[in-house]
Amino acid sequence: MKIIDFLKEEAIIPDLKATDKDGAIKELVTILEKRGKISDKEKVVDLLLEREKLGSTGIGQGIAVPHVKIDQIKEIVIAFGFSQGGVKFESLDEELVYIIFLVLAPVEATGTHLKVLAKIARLLKDEVFRNSLKSCKGGSKELFKLIREEDEKSS
Repeated sequence: MKIIDFLKEEAIIPDLKATDKDGAIKELVTILEKRGKISDKEKVVDLLLEREKLGSTGIGQGIAVPHVKIDQIKEIVIAFGFSQGGVKFESLDEELVYIIFLVLAPVEATGTHLKVLAKIARLLKDEVFRNSLKSCKGGSKELFKLIREEDEKSS
């Protein structure tokens, strides 16, 4: 399984404007709506924020992986955002978040959903990869290339 099977270059925001969790989630969901991947942006945002109330998906080391299962889609969809200044995400380590993978999965895709989350976690464990994402200045095309190359190495 590859992350790039679900993440497309057009769903990458190389410079998130939001400075808080709610804003970052809304920004990432908006790009998925613009790509025609979801139909009810407000419902998706609400579901993601409800999920966050169960426990922050800011997992530490500057990373967040907000995720939820929804009934509006038939396949997993991922958006990626990078914040230059950091996002207050209420992370487990209380640090700012710079790297955000937002994952939406169909309600019936529990196994695949968990595999995608595990794959993202494995990729982001690599400090060299995290640092290459943080130092990337080339926009969505360059970020997609970095993610694709790391994704292919780890398959």
